[in-house]
Amino acid sequence: MTDQQWAALKNIINGGMIQPAPVGFVVDCPWLPNWYGIKILDYFTNDELWLKANLKVLNDFPDVMFFPGFWSEFGMCTEPSAFGVRCTFPENEFPYAHTLIHSADDIDALSIPNVKTDGLLPFVLNRLKLAQPRLEAAGHKIRFAVSRGPLNIASYLMGSTEFLTMMMMQPEKAHDLLKKITAYLKDWLHLQMATFPSIDGIFLLDDIIGFMGEPEFCEFGLPYFKELYDVPVSVKFLHNDAQCRVSAPFLPEMGVNLFNMGFDITLNDLKTLTRNKVTMLGNIPPRDVLAAGTPADVARVTAELVKSLSDRSRVVFSCGGGMPPAVSTENINAFIRAARI
Repeated sequence: MTDQQWAALKNIINGGMIQPAPVGFVVDCPWLPNWYGIKILDYFTNDELWLKANLKVLNDFPDVMFFPGFWSEFGMCTEPSAFGVRCTFPENEFPYAHTLIHSADDIDALSIPNVKTDGLLPFVLNRLKLAQPRLEAAGHKIRFAVSRGPLNIASYLMGSTEFLTMMMMQPEKAHDLLKKITAYLKDWLHLQMATFPSIDGIFLLDDIIGFMGEPEFCEFGLPYFKELYDVPVSVKFLHNDAQCRVSAPFLPEMGVNLFNMGFDITLNDLKTLTRNKVTMLGNIPPRDVLAAGTPADVARVTAELVKSLSDRSRVVFSCGGGMPPAVSTENINAFIRAARI
């Protein structure tokens, strides 16, 4: 993001109103490589193509905030790789991290990774270091330390069903795993912040929150997220595009001040649940409208979203979740125009 965009985002989070209405999207490997015209594997393995793809989307849509901006990643394999999981990288499909923990007893032997050397993490940081002069010359800065969240990573390491079952049947083992992952993530986030002093935000992605009831979330989610967000940065961003009615009232307590949700809840409802203390990034259907709809469909649904709001403060207009595959330039432009009626 540019300095102007970052200042605007902080203003919005603090309750300020800006004109024209702010628009933003979470973009990464499911959308950006194919939109740019390359394969996902090329995007991961060629730093020049990665940088050009990111610069093109910023140049084509200069008034849009892209989160986190210049996301150096290897899809869902990024964070689990440091634990030693086997990662599969198809040529033009999303990568996949294979499970590493096959029973609760395996957790005892799990080591906390060295974030400076382990897995794909050094490649993530070095890509950003190499790109930093050119992205700053283009007027942008690295703003976010980024990671999947602790529950999400636990589900990658042992499987979602297996992890959620262990929470209920062997809660002490679930806590042992989450403590190790949280310690790892704190190291990883702080290394990113130490490497790039321009970072003033944390961005965590975790949709396993959406599969928990309130007692489970309060025990296995809330304390670990509070620990991770307990950092002196201006923007504390969470993505959860699964169910969020249970966790949303706790977002202020977690420390979250910017939230990207799924599309199955209205922004008005979320404002009520969070007591209008959290800025919302959303909220039209990403796949069925933004990707599969015509520009006219996108414009109609976006206009309905804007008109439905009882309070337009603390809102950045977007889709409910990250940018899905196959969203066209025409549909993005239709969204931007309609959001600014």
